[in-house]
Amino acid sequence: MPAVSKGDGMRGLAVFISDIRNCKSKEAEIKRINKELANIRSKFKGDKALDGYSKKKYVCKLLFIFLLGHDIDFGHMEAVNLLSSNKYTEKQIGYLFISVLVNSNSELIRLINNAIKNDLSSRNPTFMCLALHCIANVGSREMAEAFASEIPRILVAGDTMDSVKQSAALCLLRLYKTSPDLVLMGEWTSRVVHLLNDQHMGVVTAAISLITCLSQKNPDEFKTCVSLAVSRLSRIVSSASTDLQDYTYYFVPAPWLSCKLLRLLQCYPPPEDGAVKGRLVECLETILNKAQEPPKSKKVQHSNAKNAILFEAISLIIHYDSEPNLLVRACNQLGQFLQHRETNLRYLALESMCTLASSEFSHEAVKTHIETVINALKTERDVSVRQRAADLLYAMCDRSNAKQIVAEMLSYLETADYSIREEMVLKVAILAEKYAVDYSWYVDTILNLIRIAGDYVSEEVWYRVIQIVINRDDVQGYAAKTVFEALQAPACHENMVKVGGYILGEFGNLIAGDPRSSPLVQFNLLHSKFHLCSVPTRALLLSAYIKFINLFPETKATIQEVLRCDSQIRNSDVELQQRAVEYLKLSSIASTDVLATVLEEMPPFPERESSILAKLKKKKGPGTVSVTDLEDSKREGGELNGGGERGPDTAAMASSNASTPSPSADLLGIRSAAPVGAAPASAGSLLVDVFSEAGPAAPSAAVNEDGFLRDLEQPTETCDSLLVEGSGDSDSAPPSEDPAPPLPEADELLNKFVCKNNGVLFENQLLQIGIKSEYRQNLGRMYLFYGNKTSVQFASFTTTVSYPGELQSHILFVQSCSCMFRNQYTSDNWDTACYSTSPIFAH
Repeated sequence: MPAVSKGDGMRGLAVFISDIRNCKSKEAEIKRINKELANIRSKFKGDKALDGYSKKKYVCKLLFIFLLGHDIDFGHMEAVNLLSSNKYTEKQIGYLFISVLVNSNSELIRLINNAIKNDLSSRNPTFMCLALHCIANVGSREMAEAFASEIPRILVAGDTMDSVKQSAALCLLRLYKTSPDLVLMGEWTSRVVHLLNDQHMGVVTAAISLITCLSQKNPDEFKTCVSLAVSRLSRIVSSASTDLQDYTYYFVPAPWLSCKLLRLLQCYPPPEDGAVKGRLVECLETILNKAQEPPKSKKVQHSNAKNAILFEAISLIIHYDSEPNLLVRACNQLGQFLQHRETNLRYLALESMCTLASSEFSHEAVKTHIETVINALKTERDVSVRQRAADLLYAMCDRSNAKQIVAEMLSYLETADYSIREEMVLKVAILAEKYAVDYSWYVDTILNLIRIAGDYVSEEVWYRVIQIVINRDDVQGYAAKTVFEALQAPACHENMVKVGGYILGEFGNLIAGDPRSSPLVQFNLLHSKFHLCSVPTRALLLSAYIKFINLFPETKATIQEVLRCDSQIRNSDVELQQRAVEYLKLSSIASTDVLATVLEEMPPFPERESSILAKLKKKKGPGTVSVTDLEDSKREGGELNGGGERGPDTAAMASSNASTPSPSADLLGIRSAAPVGAAPASAGSLLVDVFSEAGPAAPSAAVNEDGFLRDLEQPTETCDSLLVEGSGDSDSAPPSEDPAPPLPEADELLNKFVCKNNGVLFENQLLQIGIKSEYRQNLGRMYLFYGNKTSVQFASFTTTVSYPGELQSHILFVQSCSCMFRNQYTSDNWDTACYSTSPIFAH
């Protein structure tokens, strides 16, 4: 930048600023500003032409007034005129005014662009830098359209000065962030990448910011930068502080450039070239070694520079996740920061170790610091550090330390900050479910969680414990006993009442033998909480009361009296009133058998992804709860999800599927069955027997739509497998000689039939077949639905179910008009009523 001569000082501007500062009130300041604005406007409109100095002075005054918070609606043209000046100070003020006050939609943009083009082509480095700075400051789409193709040429030109290259790189980065579709590197890509080899460190520092941004969007185009970045990093790391004197910061050579290089390498996987990878590993080891060396200065700037490089290096090691030695060394290095006196370092160490805990190579090393992390959770003053400590405990948890970590987190919950309690509750619930090997411990943990932080226990948490208790017969009695004891506390949270009402209503009979928890005692305990609860909880308790009538007939009179009182049947809330009236009527007129059928136990819940994990993922943001967490939860918590009870049957079906062809074609009537004489499956698992393929050969069916309709009217005589076919004359269509080719999705259809309780089994352009089934102990019920997808009605459509003679006494076949054909092409939603099949079978 050229030196400012002594005569370039603007005395008028200094006087005006002094007057503003000396104003005693806001009114005096506004009066002085208005006077100055009137003077400037008269000067601009006067007949006498102003010289460059006067224009510069008045434009500076307008700029100062704008910075004071006042609107400026004139002077823009005078600022544009300053751009054509050959004096640096006048051109500088013009560009400054435009960068601050000119809107991207201004009518003057075209004139400004022309002035910028003139400066860019002037080859005067000072003017070129001013123009590039203006482009970057404004950053409008119009400027990107005008200069996006010109700036890369300036950047890679051999005769461009280093200072201009720095400005060009940062200007191009600004335009790429605002208008990425307009900044196309194309032929300039390789030459921009090779700026990493530039001799000037300032050019490399500016260029790497641009390359990092471009690599994040187009990694393949810039992958050649990896080897160059490793080479440059190696030279910096291995150099002494005296080798890069101009870029050494408190005895640390080029710390900003080193951090940017390490950040660039995190955009790519580990180098495939062995030499490059070896060189990079050496650099990372050198950085870790230098971090252990005694400090060369006691100044905080020195330690900050060293630690900045160290943490970026550790981030790169974590990103690669392929060097066990480096991962363990990084973990040990971070462990030293956990007790550092600097709060920021403790925070960063905890945050980095959270990521390290997810690596199989460093997970055990992270676990060695569990006591330090627990101590940080209890004693840290900064809530953000305590939150990171909780995150790390959650990340390092496994089956070996789950009980200890959950106990510590529960203990901390009692005094935790309100801002993180909800998140802590979710994490405790997830860990308790994910690593529970003892279901009684899981129930105790969740109930304790509700007791400690009931206000922060979301519906997903207590829904989940209900699902797990219902799906596990071995924990139902313990859950009923535990929740009964919890409800006896004088201060009981409403969520505990919800869980207690649900579990006692379903499984209160399991503890009714004890006089201390007799049916009437259970009812009185629940009803004592009724008047303190909200409307949804009261509705749940009313449902529990009617369940009590089914479980304990001796409580019928007492409960009916409660339902009959005015506070229930004339309740102002419609939901409570309706439940009270309906439950009272149901208990009065229904027989014991009907009541038992209507109020039977809840069936097991289907296996599904934990809703608590989904809630935590939503709360923490994308990417926080990893896919591995979700998969681990499904795999390790599958038994808790309700899959445990049906495990043997599922395993048997999987074994049957592996050893026999898919029977889904039999179900749909489009593939032949097993040959006659095949040995029937054992009766150990009824589901396997029902779905087995042992039986006489079935005729093949055409796969096309016409053939499928023809088969509906021409069934075959089968008696040894569960087939669903249309009724008709079996003699009218002789079986074909060759079996029809199997459906490509036959295995998928079988999986749907065997593993799903409901869903679509088959669908083409004409017909849709769906299934819905439910099972309870030794009983099962299955519904098959047929949907008409054509514009015409199916005439004389009936269904039959064939089954082995030995199963006839176990299967009750029911036909009902509960299914209707759905016609998607007529004005009315449902067309002709038709039968649905509903076989009911039992052991």
